[in-house]
Amino acid sequence: MGVLLDRIAHEWQTRRRIFDLPTARFWRPDPAVDLGFEFLGRRCATPVGPAAGPHSQMAQNLVLAWLAGSRLFELKTVQVLDDLEIARPCIDAQTIGFNIEWSQELTVGQSLAEYTKAWMLLEILQHWEPLSEYLSADPGPFVFDMSVGYDLAGISSEKVASFLRGMGDARASIDTLRPEIRGAFAPFADLDFRPCIADTLTLSTFHGCPPEEIESITKHLIDVHDLDVIVKLNPTLLGYEAVADLLHDQLGYHDIPLPRSAFDADLQFDRAIDLIGELNHYARARGRSFGIKLTNTLVVENHRGRLPEDTMYLSGAPLHVIASALLVALGAGLPGILDVPGHDGDVMVSFSAGITKDNLAGTLAGGANPTTVCTDLLKPGGYGRLAPMLKALTADLATAGHSSLADFRQACQAQAQRDGHPTTAAAHLADILGPNLGDYHRDGNSKLPRAVDHELEMFGCVACNFCVTVCPNDAFTNIKSTGLALGDLTEAHIGRQQYVVFAELCNECGNCMTYCPEQGDPAIIKPRLYTDPELFRARDGQGFLIEGATVVEARSDEASRNILQSLLSSEHGTLFPGPPSTSDAQ
Repeated sequence: MGVLLDRIAHEWQTRRRIFDLPTARFWRPDPAVDLGFEFLGRRCATPVGPAAGPHSQMAQNLVLAWLAGSRLFELKTVQVLDDLEIARPCIDAQTIGFNIEWSQELTVGQSLAEYTKAWMLLEILQHWEPLSEYLSADPGPFVFDMSVGYDLAGISSEKVASFLRGMGDARASIDTLRPEIRGAFAPFADLDFRPCIADTLTLSTFHGCPPEEIESITKHLIDVHDLDVIVKLNPTLLGYEAVADLLHDQLGYHDIPLPRSAFDADLQFDRAIDLIGELNHYARARGRSFGIKLTNTLVVENHRGRLPEDTMYLSGAPLHVIASALLVALGAGLPGILDVPGHDGDVMVSFSAGITKDNLAGTLAGGANPTTVCTDLLKPGGYGRLAPMLKALTADLATAGHSSLADFRQACQAQAQRDGHPTTAAAHLADILGPNLGDYHRDGNSKLPRAVDHELEMFGCVACNFCVTVCPNDAFTNIKSTGLALGDLTEAHIGRQQYVVFAELCNECGNCMTYCPEQGDPAIIKPRLYTDPELFRARDGQGFLIEGATVVEARSDEASRNILQSLLSSEHGTLFPGPPSTSDAQ
């Protein structure tokens, strides 16, 4: 946490950025338009945030999302098996979205520490005077929503139970981290941090999880941990024939094979209808709230060969259509049960499937409460895509003459009925399968990222900055090389940005390689920086151990070491400067 705070202060002082996010991408709400909503009875200032995935695993991820406008954070799924080795690369967002990752890549204890750090950092930044010019006076309330998986045995284990208790009462974790609040932030060391980080939870289960298991886990979380619970549903719930018709026939993705066995093994629609009603009744009888989430990713056969597994999980544009169709089907099967326009029940519907700037308003109008995002944030711009998304939503509401999200929903429902649709969810589905089909069809989602015929090198490249923005872990940064004598670099490279990797934050997911125009993997080729001597010596491949602005050990040639040392010693190159003085930071 001390290093993160030092980075925040130093980046702010030298480049007016935080974790490389420019102030132009910070979110400033329009006071005339209220985007707030109720998340299981808890107020959130915006209806958007990162989904449980690569953007919600580490503290800096959550800070970036908050600066860009997120106020609902679905934390990365935690499970009892915390020594997983996930094959690499694990993300393929070249066209739509595929992945093979499925839970946290940290130990359970480390996950608790990351979420606590993020919780404290957001509280500190709300009070940090230098940000007051760039954020509203009241950034609004936010909610951390836990996610755990995948079976009752693991969730009821002491390891996961300890995590859940620690998130509900984090005083011990907070006190452990307080001594690291230093430098420009030292006045906040005694801040009265709220001890409850999260008391809501989104349950993620394996494909093929029996309904009795889902029921038992939900009841366990309500009874033992006193949590409000959301159950994440799989898109297979719609049925093989319906999904195949949408994916293959209407959207044109004939090249994506669907394993029928996955549909046969998963929760079936009629049983889900009964289960949702039963669990909602059970939760309400005990003073808790219940919701559903649409949807998990869709299991498909690996037809592309870019990821090293036989099956993979689809997200992005086609999943948006499938999840929207599932919402319509569930609304028809659960009349008066779902908390969506046209039904007005009490089962909240959370939504995560291909959310973009263009479909956010329609999805929210249909009853999504809230929406979470993953695939869109893996594209160039990264976290910086959130603020434009919220600005577009604000403009949609203001143009239609509405001052709140609630008023907007009501008006959209009335308009949907005038247009002959029973609900706004049905109207949205008709829209994305009609006039806006091109945004979701294979023909509109087949363009590959741009490429140049050049091998990527450690220093010098086209300087597109994509590796910085598409990295979900904030593992890349850039240093300008103006005025440096960089030895082997050509004149064409002087003055360009040079890119380095914080190796301790990089999980080699492969997303930077997808979007890098040059040929090669930036996570492996660009200088890999370490601050932990133990980790540096435990790993192979090129790397540089640094202390402050000094390279103290290197696995590289002497020329590369000298170039990096020149960069780190430059005016704006110091990445880990140590605690700055309060006056310097201000």
